[in-house]
This record gives sequence, C-alpha cells and structure tokens, in this order.
Amino acid sequence: MESQSFKCFDLDQAVQTISASTHLPQQQVKTAVELLQSGNTLPFIARYRKEATQGLDEIALRLIEDALAKQQDLAKRKTTILKTIDQQQLLTPELQQLIRQCQDNQVLEDIYLPYKPKRRTKAATARERGLQPLADILLIQKTLGCTRSETLRPFVNPENDVPDEQTALQGACDIIAEHWAEDLATRRWMNLQATGFGKVHSKIKRGKKQEDAAKFEMYFDHQESVKRVPSHRLLAMKRGEADGLLRVSIELDDEYMLRKLQQRLITNSRFEFHTELLETAKDCYQRLLMPATESATLQQLKEQADDEAIQVFVQNLRELLLAAPAGPQVTMGIDPGFRTGCKVAIVDGTGKFLESSTIFPTAPRLDIPGSTATLKDLITRHQVQLIAIGNGTASRETDAFVSGMMKEIDRSLTKVMVSESGASIYSASELATREYPDLDLTVRGAICIAHRLQDPLAELVKIDPKSIGVGQYQHDVNQSLLRRGLDREVESCVNLVGVDLNMASSSLLAHVAGIGPKLADRIVEHRDAHGQFESRKQLLDVSKLGRKVFEQAAGFLRIRDGRYPLDNSAVHPESYSVVEKMAAQLNVTTSQLMGNEALLEKLNAPDFVSDKCGLPTVQDILDELAKPGRDPRSEFKVAQFAEGINDLKDLKSGMILEGAITNVTKFGAFVDIGVHQDGLIHISELANEYIQSPSDVVSVGDVVQVKVLEVDIQRKRISVSRKQAE
Repeated sequence: MESQSFKCFDLDQAVQTISASTHLPQQQVKTAVELLQSGNTLPFIARYRKEATQGLDEIALRLIEDALAKQQDLAKRKTTILKTIDQQQLLTPELQQLIRQCQDNQVLEDIYLPYKPKRRTKAATARERGLQPLADILLIQKTLGCTRSETLRPFVNPENDVPDEQTALQGACDIIAEHWAEDLATRRWMNLQATGFGKVHSKIKRGKKQEDAAKFEMYFDHQESVKRVPSHRLLAMKRGEADGLLRVSIELDDEYMLRKLQQRLITNSRFEFHTELLETAKDCYQRLLMPATESATLQQLKEQADDEAIQVFVQNLRELLLAAPAGPQVTMGIDPGFRTGCKVAIVDGTGKFLESSTIFPTAPRLDIPGSTATLKDLITRHQVQLIAIGNGTASRETDAFVSGMMKEIDRSLTKVMVSESGASIYSASELATREYPDLDLTVRGAICIAHRLQDPLAELVKIDPKSIGVGQYQHDVNQSLLRRGLDREVESCVNLVGVDLNMASSSLLAHVAGIGPKLADRIVEHRDAHGQFESRKQLLDVSKLGRKVFEQAAGFLRIRDGRYPLDNSAVHPESYSVVEKMAAQLNVTTSQLMGNEALLEKLNAPDFVSDKCGLPTVQDILDELAKPGRDPRSEFKVAQFAEGINDLKDLKSGMILEGAITNVTKFGAFVDIGVHQDGLIHISELANEYIQSPSDVVSVGDVVQVKVLEVDIQRKRISVSRKQAE
C-alpha cells in the first residue's frame, strides 16, 4: 500500500463536519473555507466579502477557521497512525476504515493504543516468554475439560524465565490485563463513567506544610463533580499541583466500578480460572484503566478550562484595546516612584515626545515646592491638556500631589489614573530602544503611560498581551492557543478601528490584515525615505508588498488630507467606482457626498448593485459615507477616585466609591478604587438579577459605583458590591 493512500484530509468531508459542529449551512462553510485557503484574512472576509459568505461575521468565521484547523490536525494524526500500523503489517481494511471515519481525537488515540510503540510492560515481557497462547486460552473463558495443571504445564520453561505454573499463569494474566485495558469499548465506558459520575479531588501533597501552601487553603481537601467543576477552580487546583503543593485526582466509586467491570469482562463463572480472572480485572482497573481514565479526564477538563480562560482573557483584552481614546491632546505622562522620584514626559497631540523631567513629591526626597514649580512650568510652556498617572507604586501619593497642584493652575486639565501593566516590559524592550534610543527606560515608561491615555490601542499593541494583566490563569493555559486567540483579537480590534497610514508605528501596522511585522517595517522605512503617503495606491511602491496584501490591507488603512477623500474611509479601493457612480447620479463630487446625510438619503441602494458589488456592500458603503472614518470606540470617560482614600487602611465597610473595572473573570470582576489593590466584586454581587457570566453586565474599563463589604488588610483583599451600591 502506497503512502499516498494514507492522506486523510478530504475537503468535502471537512466542510460537512464543520457545518455540523458550527450549525452553519454547508455552502457558507465551503465558501469561507475556500476564502481562508486562498490566503484571505478574517477581517477582510468579514468586512468585504459579505456577498460570498452570505454575511458571516468574524465570530462565525473564527469558528470555521478553528474547526478547519482541528480537521487538518486530525487528518495529519490519522495519516501518521495509518503509516505506523502499516509498517507493523497489522493494517486491515476494517481498521483503516475505522481510523479514517473517526472524528474524535481521544477515540482515535484509543483505537491506536494496541498498536502504539510503548515502553517495556509486564505484558510485553510475558509475550517474550511465549505466554500469549496461554493468555488466548484464558481470554476465551471456555470450560477446558482438563485440570488447571494440564493447561499450564506446557508453558513452563525455565530457560525462558518461566520456572513454574504460577509464573506462567501470572504472565498470561498480565497480557490479559493489558488487552482489556486497551479495549476501545471498555475505555469509552470508563471515560463516560468518569465524566458522568466522577469527582475531582484535590488535597495537600504529603510532606507539605499548610503554611507553605496557604494560598491554596480551600483546596487542601476539596471535592466536586467532574461535570460541574468551574474552569477557574480547576485551573487553581492545577496551579497548586504544578507548584508541587497539591495532588489532583479523579475519584470514582471503586467498588461499584470494579463490580461492573468484572461483569463486562468475565462471562463464565464456571471457568477453571474464574478466580484469577476476577483478580486480573481488579489489577487491570487499578493499575491500568483507572490511571488512564484519570489522565484522560483531567486532560479533557484542562482543555475545557483553558478554552474558557482564554475566552475570558480575549474578551477582556478586546475591551481594553477598544477603550475610549482621550484623543490628540498634549499629554503629560507621570510614572510614579518613591526613591527615584516620578518621571514626567510630555507628548504632543500626535504622540511625539517633547520633553522630560523628574520630580520628588514623595518621601524620601520630598520636594513639594520644586515638584510643583516643575509641573507648572511644563504645563504652561507646552499647553498640557491631559495628565496620565501610572497606577503602580506611589501612584495615590502622586495623584494627591497632582490634585493639589491643579488647584493652583488657571486652566482646564483632566487627570486620569492609567494602568501601567506591561509598561516596564515595553520600556526595556528592543522596540522601545528603537523608538527612543537616546532616552532612559524610565522616561520611556512615562511616555508609554501618556500614549495609553491618548490612544490605548496604538500603545498596547506594542506589548505582549500576556503582560497587560487582564487574564485568568494566563500562564497555566495552553500557550499556543492563548497566543493564537490574543493575536487574533488584537488583529480584529486594530482593523475595526482602522489605522492612520502616515502616523502608525510598525507595531500597529503589523496587525493590519495581511501585513505582518516584516512588511510593517518596510512600510515605515518607505515612509521615512519618501515622505508621507498621499494615496493608498502608493502602498504598492513598498518593497515586496504585492497586490494580494494590498487587497487585504487597503480598506483598513486611512490617509488624512490625501489625494483621494475615500482613502480616509473604510470604503475599499475596489469599490471606489461605486461611490463615483453615486456622486455622478447626484451631480456632486465624491468629497461633497462624504458626510452629507441629506444627499445620501436621495440614493437608492439597489440602483448600485452589480455582479461585483452586492446589496450588503452597497449598504456598508452608504453607512460609511454618512460618517466617514468614524471611530467605533466609546466616548472618553474616567473614574473619579474619592479624595483621601489612598490606602487599604482608609477603607471602611459601607463606603460607596467610584472605580473602574480592570479585569473580568468567570467568578466575578476586579475594580480599581484607587488604593493600590483592586477590589473583587463576586458574581453574586454584580447585579440584582441572576447572571450566567460577569461579562454579561460589566466590561474592562467600565466606570462603576461599588459598596465596600469587607477589607482584609493582612491578606490584601477587598470585597465590594456593585448591586448594593445602586
């Protein structure tokens, strides 16, 4: 049999399977798969190929892309398995068909198990000693019509390490135990029992002191149903196990399970070796089946928990990336500190660095007059409009100082506390060094804080999303899946908002559909060498940027005050002719049409439908022309922290405070109320009505009112309620 015949990926079959799993029509799935395989990106397909996909959005397209990847991975695994079994000359037509038709990874591995090369086992040793024929006799369980000794004696062979009948019998039983443990139906039954009736049990590891594992105290002897264990609790238990502090296991009713297993496997109670087979079934259960079932069940639970945790992280990241920008205003960024002082950086409305300084408004080098004079001077000379203060060490003390200073200035200023998670990582990065080669990393941190207020999206794309601090057990989940999910979300957000081609950094451009890091660098190099782009078409002059990339990226790039007004809109260049027809029908220019809703209302969308441009695209064009280049992000709003509440010790039960949501998990949401430590709003305290998920009622960045319920200063924990503050 030629290896070519082992190729298992069938596109039509994959489309059918994906359609069934996603509950989407086969034709839509087939079109989406063909577009993806042709090198089109998700944002491009979702925005500019609505006619082809019949309106599939990014969420549906992601489901299809993920399902397609799983089908391709499954097909590769099948090919490997078929080749391996074929090399053993054990591949039958029935087995090959069974493998090809399998659609479950775990079932596939169970089918492969008897043929899988494995380390030396008791059964393998027994087979080498010639005991397989004896095992076959015992497996049949047919009454022998002779004595036990007469059955065993022919297999006694001292030269082959089988000195007596008992050794022969034990070896045969070892073979039987492995045979039963590798039986597909038995493994499926065990797994169904574990997922349906099993319990996850965590306990403190033997020899570990409780004080050393205090943060896992609730899991020292914790048990709950496999089918009901929440993802965050499972990940917490697995974290404790990874730290060597807990032991996590799956528990079943062993007595019941063994009785049922023996009934499944042992069919002849009068068989001469009935007692030995009962013991073999017990050995099979305890030594082979239960450990395998435990491993498979925990792996399945971990994968499910990973998926949930990644979805939480992805949703939080999206909310953070799409946080309202303060806009192009002159901004002062302050990176607070005690011993080394506070680094201050001024950036103009475009984000360009202007000047930096260091102030000492806190101990040990307390200099209120000097710090006040420095800030007043910087604010006056640069006409500062916004002040962004990092929320790390010394932030509340610095915030209090700045509040006092602002009262002495006769101008309108807005002060905002900004998350500095990941800012220090960016400051020391190669990218920051390239952007600001002559600046100290502490100054880069202050610039980063200022930029985060002006445009969170443009700045946060420079940082590894895992460092932004909005995840749930992000270091414990499948890292490749996490990276894929986060990268895809960043790409989605960047393309939703759109990117100014003449202002964007290479970091931001890298996330535009079709571009990537290398082409992003080339675009910036071309811009530096030849000046600003005057039209989208000039992108084709960039080295190694071909028409396919241009097709994918052009609609998401903006050029302000360029040659063509449509270049500053989400209208794709392939549809410019449609807009020109609209303008011609009204005897106006394209510029006059853009933003003029009165003129646009005179147009009838179906009049512009053609073979190349369907009604959904025409409607998108009209919507875009009504508000060209509009920013989909919400209006800028900030939380007002209570004056005089700077530390945990300032908090009292019953206080009503304003804060900003910093993280949303499956069990609740965390809120910054200005005391260096986020408070937890448990899911039960988020709303007066029942909610399935915290994300149903709050998102990262939301400004909320909360009531302080409890403050544990020693453990640095704050419990607050949103529903009781209403």
